[in-house]
Amino acid sequence: MATTREAERTGIETAAGVLPDADRFRWLLGFVVPAAIVVAWHLLVATGVFAAHQLPTPLRVVETLYGLGASGELWGHVAITVRRVFLGALLGTGVGIALGTLTGLYGLADDLLDPLLQSLKNIPSLAWVPLFLLWFGIGEGAKVLLIAVGAFFPVYLNLSAGIGNVSEDLLEVAEVYDLGRVESLRRVVFPAAVPSLLVGIRGGVGLAWMFVVAAELIAASEGIGFLLSDGRVLARPDVIVGSILLFAFFGNLSDLAVKEVKDRVVVR
Repeated sequence: MATTREAERTGIETAAGVLPDADRFRWLLGFVVPAAIVVAWHLLVATGVFAAHQLPTPLRVVETLYGLGASGELWGHVAITVRRVFLGALLGTGVGIALGTLTGLYGLADDLLDPLLQSLKNIPSLAWVPLFLLWFGIGEGAKVLLIAVGAFFPVYLNLSAGIGNVSEDLLEVAEVYDLGRVESLRRVVFPAAVPSLLVGIRGGVGLAWMFVVAAELIAASEGIGFLLSDGRVLARPDVIVGSILLFAFFGNLSDLAVKEVKDRVVVR
C-alpha cells in the first residue's frame, strides 16, 4: 500500500515539477539543428570539401562581424536596413488592410481587383527593380516602396480571405441583436478576421526582409544588402555569409515579435 502511495506521489511530482521544467526549456530545441549545421559547416571547411575562399569557417565570419561591429560600421548598415524594412512593412500593411477590407466586404471590388493582384503577387522582387528605378529614381522612396510591395500581398490576401470567411453564425448573431452595418463590422466581422490579419502581417514582415535585398540593389551605399553586394565585389565570402546571417537573425527577430503579438491577441 505504501509502495502504491509512493508511486502515486512520484507521478504527481513528475507531472507537477518535471514536465513544466521540460516545457520551460523546450525552446532550446530550436538551437539543435542550427548548431548541427554550424558543426557540419566547420567540418566541411576544415576537411577541405570547401576551400576557404569559397566558404569561410564560422569563426572567421564571427570575427568579421565583430570587427565591423567594433568599428561602428556594422551598426550603421543594420540601422538603415531596419528603418527601411519598418517603413516599407508599415506602408505595405496599411495598403493591404485597406484593399483586403474592400475586397473582403464587397464582391464587386473582389471581382474587379483580385485577379490583377493575384497576378502581380507572382512577380519576383528583382523584376520590380528596373521599373522602380525608372519611376522613382534611386532615392529612399524607391527602396521603401519596393519593400512595401513585398509586405502588401500577404496582408491583403489573408485579410480579404479572413473577412470573406467570417462564420455565418456570427453574422446571424449580429442580425439577432439588430446591430447596424457599422456596428456589425466593428464588433463582429473585424474581430473575427483579426487572426487572419495577424497571419498576413507575419508573412508580410517576412517578405519585407526578402524584398529589402532587392531594394538595396537600387544604388544603395548603406544597408545590409549593400554590405552583401560589397562582399561580392571584393570577393569577401566572410562578409557575404555574415550579411546573410544578419538577414536571417533580424528577420527571425521581427517574426518572433509579430508571433508574440499574435499569441497575445488571439484567444485560443
